[in-house]
Amino acid sequence: MRVLIVKTSSLGDVLHTLPAVTDASRSIPDIRFDWVVEEAFAEVPAWHASVDRVIPVALRRWKHAPLQVLRHGEPQAAVRQLRQCGYDRVIDAQGLLKSAMIARFARGPRYGLDAASAREPLAARSYNRRFAIARQQHAVARVRQLFAQALQYELPDGLPDYGVRQRFPVERQQQSLVFLHGTTWLTKHWPEAYWTQLAGLAVAAGFQVKLPWGNVTEKQRAEKIAAMHEGVDVLPRMLLGELAGVIAAARGVVGVDTGLVHLAAALGTPCVTLYGATDPGLIGTVGASQMHLRASFPCAPCQQRKCHYRGAAEVFPACYAGLPPARVWQALDAALSDA
Repeated sequence: MRVLIVKTSSLGDVLHTLPAVTDASRSIPDIRFDWVVEEAFAEVPAWHASVDRVIPVALRRWKHAPLQVLRHGEPQAAVRQLRQCGYDRVIDAQGLLKSAMIARFARGPRYGLDAASAREPLAARSYNRRFAIARQQHAVARVRQLFAQALQYELPDGLPDYGVRQRFPVERQQQSLVFLHGTTWLTKHWPEAYWTQLAGLAVAAGFQVKLPWGNVTEKQRAEKIAAMHEGVDVLPRMLLGELAGVIAAARGVVGVDTGLVHLAAALGTPCVTLYGATDPGLIGTVGASQMHLRASFPCAPCQQRKCHYRGAAEVFPACYAGLPPARVWQALDAALSDA
């Protein structure tokens, strides 16, 4: 059986789909997958042994210069790849109009969420088969249920297996920690002063702290933190696979709500994730040795990119005052002890 998956972005969403691929591979021995994904995340599906072909698209980039992109022929080339072979199933695991549109170009019956289950209900009109999957569940659970129904196998119990740890056969560095301090929303950022204090606690306990970054602002923050303590390293700019190797080798991770904490979960690295504006109930990390610390604050989780709190505050965002470095260090120590 050959199946095409349409799950283009974001990093967390792509990682959330991997356990369903593992489930299907164990239930249907001859199944093989191709996968349509945003070019920035194209290496991730290829980490799974059951994925043969990755078809990159660049919808985020294409929308900024559509005429130029069409002249260069990038979308046309992607369509040719989609139509290169026929599929027994085409599963839109995203439930958006853009993903439904991509699925329509593929050769094969289209499967996806029904109108009540999809993030964009109109997408359901594009599918030949639709499935009701309750929305108030974690994203990993929803995708696993969708695949089980679309491919007609019994949903397995237990924690999800992302199927990618074997691609990074590195030994744990017992004194290595990774701090994932970068994220897109301002309201998700844990205060820089807190990161600096946490790094001090880690170094005092004999750990080496590694700080990755993805843009100039994150690099500057990492350099400020590193300047305050011996034993804190600012990593060079890395490709996603290179950073995955660092996270796989780490003893533990502390991070804010960003796609890279889901990478830590996929790799089985103990991780403490800090949630202020967002709710881990539907999108938090899932896996062994994953711990969530949630801000206790009147307006948290607000699910807003901009903080609207106007009261007195010790830090910004104000909701993180209840998650000081000492509490985070205690949680990390517990996570490492249980791993």
